Amino acid sequence: MDLNKIIEELNLEIVAGYNEEMVEVQGVYICDLLSLVMSKAKSKDIWITIQSHVNIIAVATLVELSCIIVAEGMDIDKDTIKKANEVKVPLLKSKLDAYTLASQLNKLGI
Repeated sequence: MDLNKIIEELNLEIVAGYNEEMVEVQGVYICDLLSLVMSKAKSKDIWITIQSHVNIIAVATLVELSCIIVAEGMDIDKDTIKKANEVKVPLLKSKLDAYTLASQLNKLGI
């Protein structure tokens, strides 16, 4: 599924690193422990987390994730936003919790 459609359907806030090119999404991984994300998430997954420090961008780049959604309206560090823009990792934000986001993504067929 195209990330653009997901952003629109879930009313996600675009924070950084996003352009309108088609980004393919194949799955979802939810976790706040970076080492688990590195070992368990798959390329083209959406990563849902409440983490917002710059290391999330490094992990997303390493795993080749489609994007990061920061849940529960958590504030995102300025350094994280800057790095996401530099390496073009779509960084999104939602006031919804991880469970609700995952449920909505499931309804979209992810």
